[in-house]
Amino acid sequence: MIKEKRIKKIHDYVVEQHSASLDELVSVFDVSKNTIRRDVQTLVERGDLKKVYGGVSVIHKKLESFQDRKTRNQEQKASIVKKAANFVKDGDIIFIDSGTTTIEMFDYIKEKSLTIFTNSMEFIVRALPFEQLNVISIGGVLDRKTDSFGNPLNLDLLSNYNIKKAFMASTGISLSSGVTNASPLESELKKLIVKKSAEVYLLVDHDKFDKYGLMTYCGLDEIDYLITDRDPKPSYQEFAKKNTIRLVIST
Repeated sequence: MIKEKRIKKIHDYVVEQHSASLDELVSVFDVSKNTIRRDVQTLVERGDLKKVYGGVSVIHKKLESFQDRKTRNQEQKASIVKKAANFVKDGDIIFIDSGTTTIEMFDYIKEKSLTIFTNSMEFIVRALPFEQLNVISIGGVLDRKTDSFGNPLNLDLLSNYNIKKAFMASTGISLSSGVTNASPLESELKKLIVKKSAEVYLLVDHDKFDKYGLMTYCGLDEIDYLITDRDPKPSYQEFAKKNTIRLVIST
């Protein structure tokens, strides 16, 4: 087996299993332990995996502050939200998630007449001057790291409304773990929004693929539109086609 091909297979195996011991990798790939050590070290140095006691695991993305996340990949985020905003029409009833990507949709939809559900504190503040935006806040506990309300006390609020389009954010996505989130306070709300919405749009830049947050809030097959800034690798393209997910590339 050619070295690079083997390294890729090791990476894909660990991503699928979430972690693996060195002995397990030796058995699966039928090579020496020294070879596995070298291959694993290559993946660790690339930042694809991390070492753990006796083996290797995927890198779980931690919850960072809203401001830290906001400054990352700004150009890619701008192209993604501009493309996503094209799907918003006058009169729509939509949900805007609290992610640093989804919040930037505001500038592209602020002149439209919309009913907007959101748990984003920043979105609510931005919307104050725009009377044609009917904003419904989903209350709960304020999480300062995400600048959002999580763990709503009354999720029944949503049971009487029909949300047409939900624009969702994610800490990381994968074929095995689905759409993940780093904030436990937000996860129940996100799960319910996905179930309540007629169409679900996931906005993620290329860095979010094959990454994992603390909790999965929906399967990737529950998404209707996947909007990103680069063509994902073939396995994601095949998954999208098989599950009738519309893949939208913003650049």
